[in-house]
Amino acid sequence: MSETPDKQTNQPPKNSRLVQKLLLGAVGMFGFGFALVPLYDVFCDITGLNGKTGGRYAYEAAEVEVNEERLVTVQFRAMNNAGMSWQFEPMVRQVEVHPGELTEVMFYARNPSSSTIVGQAVPSVSPFRSADYLHKTECFCFSQQTLLAGEEIDMPLRFFIDQDIPEEITKLTLSYTLFDVTANFQRATSSL
Repeated sequence: MSETPDKQTNQPPKNSRLVQKLLLGAVGMFGFGFALVPLYDVFCDITGLNGKTGGRYAYEAAEVEVNEERLVTVQFRAMNNAGMSWQFEPMVRQVEVHPGELTEVMFYARNPSSSTIVGQAVPSVSPFRSADYLHKTECFCFSQQTLLAGEEIDMPLRFFIDQDIPEEITKLTLSYTLFDVTANFQRATSSL
């Protein structure tokens, strides 16, 4: 007479397998969420969506031809992300520029709080297809800004509009959203 193996001793309980699958799913979702920001940045860089602007450009006056027959209006907006207490605004709301002309405008920031805050400005351009034609040579958005309690600062933005900007684009808006990155800055500096 042959004995039948006990199914309960040879196989893990069904609940244990379910818990393993759920944990694996949670880890997978966390990993996907963590990778979503860099993937979104790559997607925006490739497609030009979200009006993300490029990094620092070199401006060589001898190599850039200014189109004095054409004007493009550039509007400026500044806003704070939730939790950012700084006063943040452009010192001029709009300028008219000739494509190829190097232009400088200033943004103002003041920390009204009683503690030091580190801010990071993130730019976007609309219409989004005009982002490829706005080139910044100097921008406060290239680095984090640290303001002590009550401190204020004028922050420069130097840019030019590419001469190849399509004729139908006559106006664009450069917006900055200011984020409080103090906690991230403190974690990064404490680990050094």
